[in-house]
Amino acid sequence: MSKAESADLILKLYDLRREPVMREARNWVISFFPESMQDIMQTMINAETSAYFRMVTSYWDMAASFVNHGAIDEEMFADAHGEHIVVFSKIEPFLAEIRETMGSPNYLKNLEMLIMRMPDAKEMLDKRREMMKRWMQTRAEMSKSA
Repeated sequence: MSKAESADLILKLYDLRREPVMREARNWVISFFPESMQDIMQTMINAETSAYFRMVTSYWDMAASFVNHGAIDEEMFADAHGEHIVVFSKIEPFLAEIRETMGSPNYLKNLEMLIMRMPDAKEMLDKRREMMKRWMQTRAEMSKSA
């Protein structure tokens, strides 16, 4: 795979992220902070949030599969994206339980493989979760004062 082919696929992934419903789903996922498996199950019961959750997580797992199978250069993908890390950081603490509950041992396997290859992945995920919580708290405080 050439760098140009990787770049083309990355741009196609970007175009998919701009689709209106996907934008809504991504915005919802960014503000979703599960604290337990129960929070995730509540999300899955609600038709709208379930669709958003599934849309975003399956999108990033698909994108990760392209990287894992060599269709997209891993370094180029990492340079162009960070949202997949945020999404995975929210789910990672509950991943084993989700897989067990769903009866799907390969759920988000590609995304997990891609991210866990990163240096200090566990620590990075912890930091990303905390950073996103702070950002969302600040956003909430700003919207109250506006």
